[in-house]
Amino acid sequence: MSRVENKSARLGQIEALLLAHPEGLIPAEIARKLEVNRSTITRCLPDLPKHIYVDDFDEGRWKIDRSNYLVHLRLTLHEAMAVHLAARLLATRMDKKNPHAAAALRKVGESLDRIAPRISTHLRLSADVMDDETQRHDPRYLEVLEKLTLAWAKSQRVKVWHRGKDERIYEYNFAPYFIEPYAVGQTTHVTGVHGAHDKRITFKLERIERIEELRDEYTIPENFNPQEQLKDAWGIWFTDSDPVTVQIRFHPRVARRVKETRWHRSEKIDEQTDGYLLWEAKVAEPQEMLPWIRGWGADVEVIAPQTLREMLQGEARRLAELYGWRPSRLDSQNDSPTLAQTFADFFGGNP
Repeated sequence: MSRVENKSARLGQIEALLLAHPEGLIPAEIARKLEVNRSTITRCLPDLPKHIYVDDFDEGRWKIDRSNYLVHLRLTLHEAMAVHLAARLLATRMDKKNPHAAAALRKVGESLDRIAPRISTHLRLSADVMDDETQRHDPRYLEVLEKLTLAWAKSQRVKVWHRGKDERIYEYNFAPYFIEPYAVGQTTHVTGVHGAHDKRITFKLERIERIEELRDEYTIPENFNPQEQLKDAWGIWFTDSDPVTVQIRFHPRVARRVKETRWHRSEKIDEQTDGYLLWEAKVAEPQEMLPWIRGWGADVEVIAPQTLREMLQGEARRLAELYGWRPSRLDSQNDSPTLAQTFADFFGGNP
């Protein structure tokens, strides 16, 4: 083996070792683990690739820079298309520019250049759309996402300054457990724990005003399972309480559309003899369903729970009054149609 080949092999050994020790290693530890002289390791210093660096603030440890480390990935044509669909879904459901998503999609396109040139061209064009200037540029959001991603990868806490519902800024010593997109609000949320007692909390990334890296390490419990935590959620809202049974009645004119999609893992559909659909599911926080229910307009009626039904009744009244209709006068007459019937007729249909 030539000297160049030997050095290349040594750098590969160092990289593999550092990947196995994300906390980093000092040269003496690397030499001991590779069973070579320390001078052999220090001679590699000028030839270290960009993704390996020396942390002068941590005893001169050699570490992997996760932001610049290239993951080698081999995909089939159909796997690449799955990545494309995921990236396109991200681009159409999030309003902020994400250069990382565009770069990933562009690389997938380049990898398909020989076996599927038409698809390759389409993927590159999709990446260009993601980079388009019409996309909302939010550098603070991108910084928050990048630092949370690194903290999650390195198992190190961060300090976040989060704007609460009362518009006040609160500081948290935070350990991220997982990051989840939220299509309804075109937002991103991170769930984790904070404080001395590791109290669970979820932050909306768009409300994090500032973020700083900390050197405090943390460990995610082995029994933590985000999929289990969110199994009853409609989107991202979860609770320690038992899920609530939600019953919704759909008009025949939307019945086919409702059946085309599985909206929740626990859903059950009962097709009525009159063409209506009775849809039922057990949901952690039914209030999170409001945007979806509103989208069906007068073609849907909430049967249960009563609290959710009353929310929609209140919104129906306010919406009707906003457009100059006073349902309270009709409700007071015994021979008048019900609020639900009249409201549905007013907006073009019966429930």
